[in-house]
Amino acid sequence: MDYLRTIMVRKTDLLKYSLSLALAALLLFLSFRGVKWGDFLDALRNCRWECIGVAMAAGVAAFWVRALRWRQLMEPIEEGIPRKSVFNAVNIGYLVNLALPRVGELVRCGVLARHCRKAGYDRILGTVVLERIWDVLMMFLLVALLAAAMWGRFGQFFIDRMLRPFSGRFNLSLWGFMLILLILCAASVYALYKFRDRWKPFSAIWRFVTGLWSGAVSCFRMKRAWLFLIQSLVIWGLYWLMSASVLWAVQGMDTAGLGSDVADAVARLSGLGATDALFLMLAGSLSSLVPVPGGFGAFHYIVAMALSSVYGIPFGIGIVFATLSHESQTLTMILCGGCSYVAESVGFVSDSSRG
Repeated sequence: MDYLRTIMVRKTDLLKYSLSLALAALLLFLSFRGVKWGDFLDALRNCRWECIGVAMAAGVAAFWVRALRWRQLMEPIEEGIPRKSVFNAVNIGYLVNLALPRVGELVRCGVLARHCRKAGYDRILGTVVLERIWDVLMMFLLVALLAAAMWGRFGQFFIDRMLRPFSGRFNLSLWGFMLILLILCAASVYALYKFRDRWKPFSAIWRFVTGLWSGAVSCFRMKRAWLFLIQSLVIWGLYWLMSASVLWAVQGMDTAGLGSDVADAVARLSGLGATDALFLMLAGSLSSLVPVPGGFGAFHYIVAMALSSVYGIPFGIGIVFATLSHESQTLTMILCGGCSYVAESVGFVSDSSRG
């Protein structure tokens, strides 16, 4: 299939992905090195697995609403795209991201491009860039609102564990570098515009840049912008349901056959509610900023650290919650992505035979 060419890794990219895998392995090691495996397996066996099923169903629903939102964003540049095709593209993108971070965003553009007549790959990629920027802004807005509303409980965690480690990197020399980079980008865009008709490579690059920009600003031409906002809220609501369902699965654990340490930790978790599920969801979402395949290691470490720092839950028990959250959604991505890949492959073969 043509779009599979997008995921081919060049030799120059091998080092980047190798470092990404090494970072994931290191974070997994740090997360699980102190785990008592007997308690860990006992906790998994005794949790309420029907709640995990609810979390997985919420994950599938979130994929579907995300597809509808992306289709809404695509309408100004390509009308009438089948919802199923957009859904398949989203699922395949998530599947690829499990192995190659960020590459899935490129792949899903290639998948969807097969179903578009007007919108080229560059314009589709522009809508994905806009969508991702919007998601990051939504995530930080929710973090700010939660920290402001319940500062005494969550604020210090975000300062000590999230903001302070990153703020030290932004010194004057870095800001100077960013300013120079911004000036160079502006000069490059001007040069492309000035000489776009004089040199074919510049002309090709300019067409790609303008197509990317056209996709990115498509939101300003949406007929129902309010629907885009509602879909965004629904997506984050489903993410909260995924976190809350896993929390219910752990809270409902049968502690009769568990050790005293695990039983005490479950008792502490029983006092957590809807706001705490939102906090844990946001803590897990911040792991997406770490460039590791599928969030492996980063999600486990950050979520377990959040449970330990804020609630005093032993790190080893926090890993149980993190593992149930992450692996249930990883399985959902594999199932949805695999089914969508088969559906797109069958559709591609059918189209080729008719052609």
